[in-house]
Amino acid sequence: MARWQPGTRERLQSTALRLFAEQGFDETTVAQIAAAADVTERTFFRHFADKPEVLFAGQTDFTAMFTTPVEQAPDGTPAFDLVRRALDSAADFFPEHRRSWSRSRQAVIDAVPALEERELGKLANLKVRLGDTLRAHGIDEPLATIAAETAVTVFHLAFTQWIAEPEERDFRTLVEERLAALTALVHPGH
Repeated sequence: MARWQPGTRERLQSTALRLFAEQGFDETTVAQIAAAADVTERTFFRHFADKPEVLFAGQTDFTAMFTTPVEQAPDGTPAFDLVRRALDSAADFFPEHRRSWSRSRQAVIDAVPALEERELGKLANLKVRLGDTLRAHGIDEPLATIAAETAVTVFHLAFTQWIAEPEERDFRTLVEERLAALTALVHPGH
């Protein structure tokens, strides 16, 4: 078996996702994933702390995709514009070629209550971190918390639609639709 080569992490992820879909998450072992990816279990554990981490790797990057644009915004940027910046960054993170992976990943998560709980925890953590970032950028309470909750809600609604069959519109379009709906709710007639 090969020990390590470029792309090993991605190969492990795609192999694991395929096995989870075929056999079920609980029924798939790390040993099976490693063997199917032509690596050792030790190599698997160099890339991932555990089996669920295959589905949840990249949490820091995921959070940064929302917080970095807020941190880099000019001082005095209004809260809604900061939300838009965060969501524009998220739209860049979900290009068309990621849709199939995202659909498959979500199907695995939806089938296992513990994974669903972890996914909800990921979104809850994002709300906290984004709220902290907004406050650090000078947005006062309760506006910072409302803005963070709103950004994550808009993201989640857009993402859920983006991975739904037979949706084909791009992620950015879905985000813009949801922001327009929010604007219509807050400012009817605009």
